[in-house]
Amino acid sequence: MNRFEEIYNEAKADKWFRRFAVFCRVFLAVTFLIAGYVKVIGERFAEGLPFNNPLGHYFYALHETSYYYTFIGIGQIAAAILLLIPRTALLGALMYFPIMINIVVLTYATRFAGTRAVTFALLANLFLLVWEYERLKYVFLLIWDKTYLKQILPFAQARTEAPVITKPLRWRLRAIFFGGSFALLAFIIFGTFYLFEIGPGNSEEECRNQCAGSKNPAACQDFCDCIYKQGQPLDSCLAKYDKTTISKTDAK
Repeated sequence: MNRFEEIYNEAKADKWFRRFAVFCRVFLAVTFLIAGYVKVIGERFAEGLPFNNPLGHYFYALHETSYYYTFIGIGQIAAAILLLIPRTALLGALMYFPIMINIVVLTYATRFAGTRAVTFALLANLFLLVWEYERLKYVFLLIWDKTYLKQILPFAQARTEAPVITKPLRWRLRAIFFGGSFALLAFIIFGTFYLFEIGPGNSEEECRNQCAGSKNPAACQDFCDCIYKQGQPLDSCLAKYDKTTISKTDAK
């Protein structure tokens, strides 16, 4: 833990990391301001998704939940505003995290084509939580040991200057973090291409475009019909596709 805090202090003293933290806060705030505003004014989020698209169906049903839909929008806007204010950024990141976890699981479960973007947002959220470690650690201390109640005061105190670090160490830390971040983003971008053999896409046309390169083009077309023409659940359509593909493989 001492070594972690040494590295943490080194990062907090570096202007690149501070600017990156600001970028993450603004990026996350903008995404939630847009998503929250759409909900507050009563419009269906991601209206371009067809009704029979698994995620489009979900958003349609969510839109029909009346003031619960508005409540979600208000929560997203509140989290966004808190993120933009430095003194409340930790609270905003904490509010953002459970909502973002839910969105990520939802998009992967429905095989949404935009899973990469929401995964990036979740990673940015995690970075901000780590960035606020110096304040967040007192929350955990309060949970595990009530004698640390007085240490809640650092939340309201001015931060002390982090130790000055040498130029070689600063550049090495930058190279490790930002190089590792780019490698992780590249892995997510290219890895998701192979995550699912088939998916509904964001439209019927997008769904059918993938069939030419699939293992079983005919079964793929049937899958798209199952989703967009028949309006069947994603799991049912996937089960039919897998059954047809396996049967064709066995026949060979």
